[in-house]
Amino acid sequence: MDERKALIVLSGGQDSTTCLYWAIEKYGKENVSTLGFDYGQKHKLELKAAENICQDLGLEYPVLSLPVLNELSPNALTRDDMTMDTSDYEGDYPNTFVEGRNHLFLSYAAIYAKGKGIHDIITGVCQTDFSGYPDCRDSFVKSLNVTLNLAMDYDFNLITPLMWLNKAQTWELADRLGCLETIRNKTLTCYNGIIGDGCGSCPSCKLRRTGYESYLKMKSKSRH
Repeated sequence: MDERKALIVLSGGQDSTTCLYWAIEKYGKENVSTLGFDYGQKHKLELKAAENICQDLGLEYPVLSLPVLNELSPNALTRDDMTMDTSDYEGDYPNTFVEGRNHLFLSYAAIYAKGKGIHDIITGVCQTDFSGYPDCRDSFVKSLNVTLNLAMDYDFNLITPLMWLNKAQTWELADRLGCLETIRNKTLTCYNGIIGDGCGSCPSCKLRRTGYESYLKMKSKSRH
């Protein structure tokens, strides 16, 4: 088992919670820490979901406040006066994209990690599925990794276990890790703030459901 310590950027959603269980298997629970961010998101119940999951695991769940994102980046996840994009889009990103969110999250996580002597920072970003958000790309993560090492004179490792997995494969990983039911029933991915299977109509819920159904079909075929 790897004796290094790891910090998980944990939102309470499917991807980051799967990464939490992945890290527990790899590092051992005693070497895993978590960190959440309150950036004014309307689906703030995700933070409570993350807290509950951490309590079940016997882990602490500190949350940093970044309300400035709500002021700087007009988006449907934090603004009550914006209607969420739910249809397919072309060209520009949907209004659920929060400019600079992962950049800031990982930068603050690095400061926090260094203070605790942690080198490995794990995030659930993935460029295989859904939006193609620029701050979910592998090239961005690798670039920021170099920047953080230079900026803080510290050997960080930004680790992305889900980067090349689609949602069906992410469900498969959760099943292998023994946390599929936890992921399905206790995480909050829904943009409308409904835990578990969610509202079923927002882009995040559609992606999650399609991936789950695809995984069940894969699993069924493998049994025959």
